[in-house]
Amino acid sequence: MKLLSATLDGDNLSLLISANIDFEQFADFAEPLAHALDCQVRERQWGADRHQWLLDFEGSQLWLHYEFYGDICWISTERQDEFDVLVYLHSLLQPYIQS
Repeated sequence: MKLLSATLDGDNLSLLISANIDFEQFADFAEPLAHALDCQVRERQWGADRHQWLLDFEGSQLWLHYEFYGDICWISTERQDEFDVLVYLHSLLQPYIQS
């Protein structure tokens, strides 16, 4: 798995991920990503232009999103007190970022 960048967004409780993602083969990207982050996939949803997976990281519920038209991928939490989980996951992604 190769990433172009990973950036934290504290205002939106998100971890933004830039990578070459094929919408039709999203699982080929998302499954290795979840594995690298030691997350369990709990639910998979998709529509015409969006994938949304529910992940579990040690009891924290996170959402992995990918929108085709914006070519944007992010992991988010709804709880301010779980933003530190995203900070930790951000550190786990560092070895996968291409320089």
